[in-house]
Amino acid sequence: MALSAKKLTATLLVVAAASAAGAAWEAYRIHQIENFNRAVVKGKTPITDTQSFEAKFSTAYWLAKGGRYQDSTLLFLQLLEHGTPQQKSAVQYNLGNIFFLRGLIINGRDMTVRNEAVYLFTQAKTAYIQSLKLDNSFWDARHNLDRILMMLPDEPSPGVGDSDSPGLIMGNIPVGLP
Repeated sequence: MALSAKKLTATLLVVAAASAAGAAWEAYRIHQIENFNRAVVKGKTPITDTQSFEAKFSTAYWLAKGGRYQDSTLLFLQLLEHGTPQQKSAVQYNLGNIFFLRGLIINGRDMTVRNEAVYLFTQAKTAYIQSLKLDNSFWDARHNLDRILMMLPDEPSPGVGDSDSPGLIMGNIPVGLP
């Protein structure tokens, strides 16, 4: 069935109007995204997309930068429930950085660890390991994990220490033999 010129013109006008509306919407979203990015870079609260993962991540990041580690940690922990593995890896990395910085504040810049900082450094180590489990190619997390491992005291062997029941060390028995 052949279309008349009027029907073809009307159809093309509808398609053109829909395309123009779509293009206008996309231009508006691009403008919103640019404003969002400017706000995030400056550490301000974005006006749009305030409930997005990125907005919450930015808020947590800037809270940590401002020394509000506890608030930042809570917000980062909430973000672990959402996002892609790479986003969760970034959250774990930033949690590790928070614990690392808090440990350094307590410990000073020494490469030896005071007892008060061991817990924070251990938490940083755990967060960096979790980050690498989510994204094994995250080199910053690998680097910071290496620094933490150099700073933490060696873990005692099983059965050695102040425990009443030190346990049994079976270092000479080969693994896998009956």
